[in-house]
Amino acid sequence: MGNHIDLKKATPAGLLIALGIIYGDIGTSPLYVFNAIITNLAENARVVNGVKMIPAISEDVILGTLSCIIWTLTLLTTIKYVWQVLQADNKGEGGIFALYALVRRRKKWLVIPAMIGGATLLADGIITPPISITSAIEGLRELPVFKSTLTEDGIVTIVISILVLFFIMQQFGTSSIGKLFGPIMVLWFGMLAVLGIMHIGDYPAIFKALNPWYAVKFMMSDPRNYKVLGAVFLCTTGAEALYSDLGHCGRPNIRVSWGVVKVCLLLNYFGQGAYILHNFNGMSISAEMKSEMGINTFFDLMPSWFIIPGVITATLAAIIASQALISGSFTLIAEASRLNLWPKMKINFPTDAKGQIYIPGINWLLLAGCIGITLKFKSSSNMEAAYGLAIITTLIMTTILYANRMVQLRVAKPLVYLFLFGYLWIEFTFLAANIEKLPHGGMVTVVVAGAVFFIMYTWYKSRKIKNRYVEFVQLKQYMPMLQELSNDTSIPKYATHLVYLTSANNPREVEHKVMYSILNKKPKRADIYWFIHVDVVDEPYKMEYVVDTIIPNEIIRIELRLGFRVEQRINLMFRKVVEDMVANKEVNITSRYESLSRNKVAGDFQFMVMEKFLSHENDLPFGERIIMNFYFLLKKMSLSEERGFGLDPSYVTVEKYPLVVSPVQDFKLKRIEK
Repeated sequence: MGNHIDLKKATPAGLLIALGIIYGDIGTSPLYVFNAIITNLAENARVVNGVKMIPAISEDVILGTLSCIIWTLTLLTTIKYVWQVLQADNKGEGGIFALYALVRRRKKWLVIPAMIGGATLLADGIITPPISITSAIEGLRELPVFKSTLTEDGIVTIVISILVLFFIMQQFGTSSIGKLFGPIMVLWFGMLAVLGIMHIGDYPAIFKALNPWYAVKFMMSDPRNYKVLGAVFLCTTGAEALYSDLGHCGRPNIRVSWGVVKVCLLLNYFGQGAYILHNFNGMSISAEMKSEMGINTFFDLMPSWFIIPGVITATLAAIIASQALISGSFTLIAEASRLNLWPKMKINFPTDAKGQIYIPGINWLLLAGCIGITLKFKSSSNMEAAYGLAIITTLIMTTILYANRMVQLRVAKPLVYLFLFGYLWIEFTFLAANIEKLPHGGMVTVVVAGAVFFIMYTWYKSRKIKNRYVEFVQLKQYMPMLQELSNDTSIPKYATHLVYLTSANNPREVEHKVMYSILNKKPKRADIYWFIHVDVVDEPYKMEYVVDTIIPNEIIRIELRLGFRVEQRINLMFRKVVEDMVANKEVNITSRYESLSRNKVAGDFQFMVMEKFLSHENDLPFGERIIMNFYFLLKKMSLSEERGFGLDPSYVTVEKYPLVVSPVQDFKLKRIEK
C-alpha cells in the first residue's frame, strides 16, 4: 500500500493508511488498561488482623494512575519512538531487525539484543489477538440479555471462532480488505473521543492528571503501587509497531497521525477516569465484586442502545490490531531468515503489494499459540498477566540498539547517555512491575519468547561454529586443473554450465569442499564453472550484482548483493545476469556439442547444492554438541537449501558431505599380531 503514497510528506491518503495499519494495538488499549488497573489495586490488598484490606478508589489513585498513563504515552511513545527512533530509518524501513542491520557492523554482541527483541516481539504476536478480541467480545455482557446467558465458555468459543477464521484468511493477503482498515480505525478513534467527552463532565477535575506530580505522588504514597505500573504499561504496548511499519507509512504520516490518535486516546482515558471517580469514589472493589457488578470501564461509557455497534466496532479494531501484529511477525521471520538468524521457511506472496508476505508455518504456529492462550486464560483480565512482559523487553532492546545508532551518527555523548540511561531506568522500572506477573501467567510469555530466542541463537551460533572450520582455498591454485578437466574428453561431460553457491567473501577464494566435489568425489567436467556468492547487505531492498570473469568462458564468479528484505530467488536472478552477459558478449552459453552448436542451442545449466550432515568424527564440547545437534534437527524441519534459495529442483543436484567441525584428536587404535 505504501507504494501509492508520498512517504516523504504527510498526505490525506498517507494519514488514512497510517491509521489503518499501525495503531491497532495501541489504539485498542483503552479496552483493558483501566480494567487492569482496578484489578491490580485489588491485588495490592493488605491483610490487617486477618482481614483483607483492598485500597479504596480515590481521587489520588485515579489521578495518579491516569497521570502515569499520560506520561507513559508521552515519554515512551511520543518522545522515544515518534521523535527519536523513527529517525533510524534503514532506507525508509523500520523495525528491530532493520535497526540491527544499521548497527550490526559496530559491535558483534549487538546481535543478542536484536535476537531477544525479535523473540519477544513474536511472543507479543501470540498474546495480542486473544486479549484484544476477548476484551471486545466481553462488551456483550453489558447488555442485560447477555449478562447471565453469555458465559465465559461462550465468549471463549466466539473468540476462537474469530481467530480460526482470521488466520485462515491470512493466506489470501489483505489487499482487498486492507482499504477498509483506515476508515474503520477513523471510526474507532472517533468513537473513543466521543465516549470520553461524554463522561469528562462526570468529574471535571480529571484534567489535573496532566500534572506529572500526581503520578509521582501516587508512586511515592505506597511502595506497592509500583506493581500497578504493569497495568499502566499496557497503554503503550503498540509503540514498537510505529517503528516496524515505518516503510508502509513514512515518518511524516506517522508523526502527524499520532498527534490525532494520542488526543483521542487521552480523551477516552479522561472519560474513563471521570466515570470511575463519579461512580466508585471511596469504594474498595475486589476482583469478585468487579465481576459481580459487571464493571467494565470502557463499555460502561456507552449508552445501552450503542453496546452492540460498540462491540462490533471494537471487535473490528481488535482484528485490525491483530492483523498488524501477524503481518509484523511474518516480516520479522523473513528478515531474520535472510540475516541468518532463523531457518529458511516457505514464504508466499499472496498479493503484489510491497512487503506483503505470508509464511504458512508461522501462521499456523501463531494460531495454535493464540488458541492455547485463549483456552488457558479464558478472560481478558487473566490474559493481562501474560501481556506486557514481552513487549517491555523489546522496548529495552530497541533502546540499546538505538543508543548505538546515536553513537554511530556521532551524537554528543551526554545526549547518548541521557537517552540510554534515562530510558533504561524507565523501562526497567516497568519490567520490574511486569515481572510480578510471572506467577500469574507471565511465564507463558517467557517460555514462548525463550523458545524463539533459543532457535535464533542456535541458528546463529551453529553458523559461527561451522565457520571456524570452513577451509577456503585460492582459486588460482586450481585454475589449471579446472581447465584440464574441462578439456579432458575421456571424462563424460557432467554439464555444460556447472553452478556452485559459495560463502567465500573473497572473490579469489572458494571452499575446499567445492573443489573436492569437482575434482575428487566424482570428477565433474563442464565447459564453464560458475560460482555464485550471496551477500546480504544492510539496505532493505538493494538488488545489485558484480561479475568477476576469472577466465573468460571458463571460470566466472557472480556476487549478488541483496537487501535483507529481498526474496532470494537465485535461479531467476542468475538467469537475468546470464542474459545481461550474453547481451554484452561477455560469455558464450551456446552448447559446445557440435550438433547443438551448429544450431546455436544453449547449453544446460546444473546447480550443485552441498548439503551438510554432522559427521561422527567430531569431538565437540558438550555445549557446542547440543547446539549442533539442535541445528541439524531444525535443518531437517526447515526448507531445503535449493528451495530456500529459489532454485528449480529439476536443475539441482544435491551432494551430501560430512561436517567435521572438531575432529577427534586423541584416537588410539592398537594393532595386535595374530
